This record gives sequence, structure tokens and C-alpha cells, in this order.
Amino acid sequence: MAEVISDRQVVAVLRPFVRATAPVLDALRESDPLGLRAKATAAAERGETITELAGTPQTVRRRLLNGLSTVKVPGTGAWGTMNPEERTKWWINRVGRLTALLTSIPGLGGALADRLPVQDALGAASQGLLLCAIAGEHGVTGHPERVRLLAWVLFGRDVAPSLAAGEYPEHDAQGEDARTEELTAELKESEGSKISIKAFAVTLWRLGRSLLAITDELEKRPRGRIWHRMLGVLPVVGMFADYLGERSALKRVAKRATTWFARLGVTSRTGRY
Repeated sequence: MAEVISDRQVVAVLRPFVRATAPVLDALRESDPLGLRAKATAAAERGETITELAGTPQTVRRRLLNGLSTVKVPGTGAWGTMNPEERTKWWINRVGRLTALLTSIPGLGGALADRLPVQDALGAASQGLLLCAIAGEHGVTGHPERVRLLAWVLFGRDVAPSLAAGEYPEHDAQGEDARTEELTAELKESEGSKISIKAFAVTLWRLGRSLLAITDELEKRPRGRIWHRMLGVLPVVGMFADYLGERSALKRVAKRATTWFARLGVTSRTGRY
């Protein structure tokens, strides 16, 4: 019989995990892979605004500027007009597609891959990363609060605030710092604030690997529907089923997070959660 995992053990794993998500999310916000935010900023610096071009013909240039003004990515004007729910959907539907794809790759092996905790580790890491992003959009920025959020949504644990803050005798602050640095080491090799797909994938794997210390808890995380799991045991086809399953699971994660925010008393421009 496996030894019962304590709340303290869960917290010891989640604290460096949560801290490591900060630079990952910052890199995702600043990556601007298509250069859209940079183009919009340059146009604004030249004084090329949609208002000033209102009387000009519908040229390609005007249509481009109009499109840039409505692009909903972090750092743009359109992003600033979005409420927390809309930003949550952006993280789940945009970044979530990439994390679901990376998580589903082990599904190529079908039932053989299911015997290993790799996919659960990657899936939990993806869910935890996006939970931290969602928390930020709702103004929940403290590490202890995010640790409690992940523990509750992913593992069904109601961790004490003091424990989540690292207030326990065995807490090793220096060891936690070193672990956090290790988890984000790949990001330092990326150019500037940009993050490559490789750096993101490696970092996601390191985040997932850190969760293997509480392997038994990973089975509790939100999952896809039963038919996703049934098809997931098939070689090759299992990857597609796993992808859809992870996408479905992320939506469940978002719903559970909404419930948690309600308990925390978080409010947004559209009302109380």
C-alpha cells in the first residue's frame, strides 16, 4: 500500500512550481511571435491611428492598422478592454492548444504509454501553468494563494494558508530557490524576453517532472471524458484522443478555478465569481 501523501509534501512540490511559472508566463506574454504588437506600437509612434485615417480610402495599409487595433494578445489595446473571463478563454484556447498538443504526444504509444505517469505529469504541469495565468488575470498574484488554488483544483486539497506560505519547520528556502532556478534554466538560453517552442517544451517537461514527486496525486487532476480515455489506449489514434481530452480537461480546470475564486471572494469588472 502506497504511503499517504501529506499536504506538506504537496506544498513542498507546488511552491517552486508556482514560482517557476512566473517567468514562463512573462515570456509567453512578451513573445509576440507574429510581431503584431510591435507593428501596432510602431504605427502608433508614427501617428498612424485609425481615427486619423478615417477619411482615407480602404487601402491595404488602413485595413492592416484596423486589424492590428483589434488583435487580442497581451500588451495590445484590445487586450486592455477584455475582462478576466475573456482573458481566461484566451489562455485556455490559445496557449492551451499548445500545452494540450505537447501533453498528448506520449499518446502515440497508446496503452503502453498509459502505464507511465509521463502524460499525467505533463497534463498536470500544463493545467498548473494555465491556472497561474488565470489567477493573474483575476488579480491573484501571491504565491501562497496560487499554491492553494493548484492544490484545490488539481488535487482536491484544501491547504492551510500558513502551510502554503511555507510556514512549516521542514521548509528549506534555499533549496526552494535552487529548485525554482533549475525549473526555469532553459528560459535563460532564449533570446531576450522571447521564448522558443523548444524552450517552452523543455520547461513544461521540467515542471511536469517536478510533480512526479507526488505521482499518486496526479491521477486526481481534471481529465477529459470517458471516450477520450477509451480511445487514448490505441496507438497513434490515442494521441488525437488525448489531445481532445486535454482540451476538455482544461475547460474543467477553468470552471473549478471559477469556483475557487468565488470562495476567495475575487471580483471582476463583470461581477463576483
